[in-house]
Amino acid sequence: MQQSEDYLLRILQDVGLVTRPQIESARLRLNGASNVVDVLIEGGIVSDVDVSRTLAAQAHMDWIDISSIVIPPQVINQIRGEEARRFKVIPVGFGETGLVVAIGNPLDIDTIDSLNFLLQRELELVCTSPKKIREALIKYYGTADEAADVLQKEIGEDVDLGLEIGEGAEATGMDEADAPIIRLVSMLMIEAHRAGASDIHLEPLDKKFRVRFRIDGVLQEMQAPPKRLQSAITSRLKIMTGSMSIAEKRLPQDGRIQVKIKRKPIDLRVSTIPTNHGESVVMRLLDKSSLKLGLPELGFFSDDQEILERLIKLPDGILLVTGPTGSGKTTTLYACLNYVNKPDRKIITVEEPIEYQMNGINQVPVNPEIGMTFPAALRSILRQAPNIIMIGEIRDLETASIATNASLTGHLVFSTLHTNDAPSAVARLIDIGVQRFLVASSVRAIMAQRLVRRLCSNCKQPGELTETELRALRIEPGQLREAQVMKPAGCDQCRQIGYKGRMGIFEIFVIDDEVRHMINKRSSTLMLRQRARELGMRTLREDGVRKILAGLTSAEEVISITIGDVS
Repeated sequence: MQQSEDYLLRILQDVGLVTRPQIESARLRLNGASNVVDVLIEGGIVSDVDVSRTLAAQAHMDWIDISSIVIPPQVINQIRGEEARRFKVIPVGFGETGLVVAIGNPLDIDTIDSLNFLLQRELELVCTSPKKIREALIKYYGTADEAADVLQKEIGEDVDLGLEIGEGAEATGMDEADAPIIRLVSMLMIEAHRAGASDIHLEPLDKKFRVRFRIDGVLQEMQAPPKRLQSAITSRLKIMTGSMSIAEKRLPQDGRIQVKIKRKPIDLRVSTIPTNHGESVVMRLLDKSSLKLGLPELGFFSDDQEILERLIKLPDGILLVTGPTGSGKTTTLYACLNYVNKPDRKIITVEEPIEYQMNGINQVPVNPEIGMTFPAALRSILRQAPNIIMIGEIRDLETASIATNASLTGHLVFSTLHTNDAPSAVARLIDIGVQRFLVASSVRAIMAQRLVRRLCSNCKQPGELTETELRALRIEPGQLREAQVMKPAGCDQCRQIGYKGRMGIFEIFVIDDEVRHMINKRSSTLMLRQRARELGMRTLREDGVRKILAGLTSAEEVISITIGDVS
C-alpha cells in the first residue's frame, strides 16, 4: 500500500499537481485514518477529480463523470450491492466486449483481479473519482439512512424536527425498522425549509425518484433518494397526514401535515396523484411565522403604497386583487388586513384553506363536504356585524352577489379574482353574472399583480440592458441617466443563482365616476384600460421597469412575467 501511495505521489508531482513541500507538509498532518493523498485533497491542494484523471491517464483508461449519467436498473443489477460496496465499483453500461465498470483506483490490481474472479465475465474498466463512486453507491444501492446522511451533510447542522401528526396516524404508523425512512422524510422537510422552498415535488420517473424544490417560483432539482425507496417515502407522508390511505394508490388524495422546525410551526399541504411510474407527491410549505405583513416588503414603491393605503381605509366597497395562481394575491390581502387590523374594527375572513393565522381576526375555513361553502359562510358572517370582510376568492355568482351587496351596505370587502390584468376584472364579474350597475357602484379599485425574483443583495453586480431589452421594455435613453441597472451573479447565500426572494409588480386601477359611467354604458375592456391609463395607472411591465432601473430585479424577470403586456 505504501509503495502504491508513493508511486501516486510521484505521478502527481511529475504532472505538476502538487509540490514536494506540499507533500511533506501533508505528511506532518497525517493521522491514522488518512493517507497523504487524502490530506492533500482535504486541504484543497488537489481535487479528487484531478487525482483520478491523472491515474486514468497513467493506466491508459477512460475517465467518466458517473454523476452526469443515469444508470439503468438492468445495469445496476449486474453487480449486487454488497459486492459493489466491498470493491467500491459501479457498473455503468454494456460495452462491446463486456460489462463496463467504473472504479476509483486503477492501480489497485488486487481489487480488479478479485472482481474479475467473482463476476466470471469480461469487464471493460473505466475510471472515476472515489467521491463519485461513494455518491453513486448511495444513489443506486443506498439505504434511507445513507440518503438522509447526504441531506444532513448538505444542511450542515443538526436540526431537531418536532412532528405533530394528525389523529389516527399512530394506528397505522411505521415500526422501528422504518426509522431510516422517517429520518429521511424529516431531513427532506428540513432541507426544503432551510432553502426557502414553497413546494416540494416528489416525482416518480422511469429510472429515478426525482426531488425538486420550488424556490422563488423556480423548480430546482435536489439530491434524489434511491428509486427503490419511492413507495416507502410516499407511504410515510400519507401516514403523517393522518387522513390519507396508504392502501389507495389509484386515486388522487389530499392531506395536511403540521410540523415544527426549530420551534417554528410549518404547515404542509400534501397532494398525491397516480402516474404511470407511481404516485406523484407535491407538498406546499406554509411557514406561519415567516409571513411578511408590511406593505413595503411586498415591493410597493412609496407612491403606489400611498394609493393602496388610501383605498384600504375606505369605509365600504370592494377592493379586488387579480392575477394567476401563485402571483401572491393572498399574501397581499393578508398585508392589507394587517394594516387595517385595529381594536375598533371587526374583521372576518372566509378562506379555503386558511393559509396563515392572524391575531385579532376571525378566520372562517370553508368546508364544502359539510355544506360550509363560500356563500353559506358569507350569509352567516354578515349577521356577525363585521366592518371588514375578506373573501379568499370570488368564484361564482352567489359569492359575487353577496360580496357586492355587503359592500353596498357599509362593509369593506377584500377579495381575489383570476384575470390577467386589472381592467379585465370588470368584464370577469359581468361574465359571472353580476349586473353592471352593481359592479359600477360597488368596486372601488382593482389591483393586478405578479411576482418577480429579487436580485441577491449580496452578489448583484452593475450591468447594462441590451438593445433587445430596451425595445421590449420601451425604455428611453433619458431613463437610464440615473438608473442603477444590476445583473445576477451568484454566491453561497443565493445558492449560486443570483436571486434571493421575490417581490411584487403592480397595476392599480382606481374606479372614478367616469369609469362607473363607462361600465354602465357597456364600454369595452380596451376603453376602460385607456381611461385607467389617463388616470395614471402604470401597467405591470411599467412598474417592473421601475424596479429594473432601481436595481431590484432584472430585465429578464420582468419581460418573462409580463410577456402579454403590450400597452
